[in-house]
Amino acid sequence: MTVAVLGGGLQGCCLALALAERGQRVALFDKNASLISRAGAANEGKIHLGYMYANDPSLRTAAMMARGALAFDPFMRRFLGSGSPAFATSSPAAYVVHRDSQRPAGEVAEYLQAAHDRIVETVNGGTAQYFGQDVMARPRSWTRAERENEFDGTVAVAAFETCEVAVNPTALARELGDCVLAHPNIDVHLNCEIRLAEPEGSSIAVTGQCAGEEFRRLFDHAVNALWDGRLALDRSFGLSPGRPWLHRLKYGVSLDLPKGAPLPKSATFISGPFGEVVTYPDGQIYLTWYPTCLRAMTSAVTPPDWPNRCEGALRDEILSGTLSQMSAFIPALRGLDPRDLPGAIVKGGAIVAVGETDIYDPQSELHNRYEIGITSAGRYHSIDPGKLTMAPFFADTFARTLLDS
Repeated sequence: MTVAVLGGGLQGCCLALALAERGQRVALFDKNASLISRAGAANEGKIHLGYMYANDPSLRTAAMMARGALAFDPFMRRFLGSGSPAFATSSPAAYVVHRDSQRPAGEVAEYLQAAHDRIVETVNGGTAQYFGQDVMARPRSWTRAERENEFDGTVAVAAFETCEVAVNPTALARELGDCVLAHPNIDVHLNCEIRLAEPEGSSIAVTGQCAGEEFRRLFDHAVNALWDGRLALDRSFGLSPGRPWLHRLKYGVSLDLPKGAPLPKSATFISGPFGEVVTYPDGQIYLTWYPTCLRAMTSAVTPPDWPNRCEGALRDEILSGTLSQMSAFIPALRGLDPRDLPGAIVKGGAIVAVGETDIYDPQSELHNRYEIGITSAGRYHSIDPGKLTMAPFFADTFARTLLDS
């Protein structure tokens, strides 16, 4: 059996490996010159345990993220080995309730405990593998002194310690991409843009352009693992989500702290249009602040070809704006001058999710990530991972389901 995997981002690469591991021949297509080179390599790398989604009191998103997070580490170790640089993680994150939060601190505290219960249910008496962290440890409320030592206590009205970490997405992209390229069961076709997938007899015909040459090939199955191009390709096959979607362009700032600068605490600020700090032990940090870093939004089926890196005036604006906004309540950032950070990189990409309104609306569906996963129509399949966290989970789920059918 030969399977076409359309899209060489994180989901496509995980899927290709999961199928190839089970003896299937895979043709992996991507329009870029290298694998995992766009949104999958330009984010905060958070492997979500479900704690972020306090605006989904149903806990369905929390349960979904717990399943994905606890599948992520084992999947990557299968293919990359335990010594891979991809396993260098951030310090564990605190969840911090901002004074303008859409949920009061008491509700957030209750939500975090309930989300933790979903993690325990997912472990189900087994052994959890999550980057060496103890996922069975409940979120712990910080004391007032702890909170005011890290943040402006008038802005950060509550904080909770968790074991949630991030991986370095650049290292992960490099390591996983190399693994895919080296696998004997995977044929990688770069600089290939897929335009159409359609049934032809008992096969799926995939049409596109590779390095300027038109092509049309038949496969036993085709899987749409595109990110911001997924909806358009689904539509070409006759699949429609039947619901409004938003593509949002959001950037973040990645920088190396100057020697001697204090390490800020890894922290995610909830609930609403805020941001986060991701801190690595070697002094690399990632910052994003939603009001500054969100740069575009569209409900179009195909978004513009947004750049993943910002240069020039836009880069300087996002860097200075992010530092200005976040240093106002994070003392560890106050000594950073944008003019002294020439190596700071502003990078990002599209966020793709069901919704009509932005996250400034507490009722926005963007606060949920549970209506995601695999959709199939005959031999054509489409995967919406929702978050980076879920890519390995859906890769293994699809591979098992396909081979059992």
